Amino acid sequence: MKNIIERKMSYIALVLSIVFILFGAYRSEVDTVLGKAVKICLECIGIG
Repeated sequence: MKNIIERKMSYIALVLSIVFILFGAYRSEVDTVLGKAVKICLECIGIG
């Protein structure tokens, strides 16, 4: 029984994450997220 619940929860988490990714793409936030990721990466290296 516990295995079935864990499997259902993992499918729910997968579907929910896909929904949020699509919602962010729909709102054109891809450029914002990519820009922030580049800034963080450059700060870690010490360039930014």
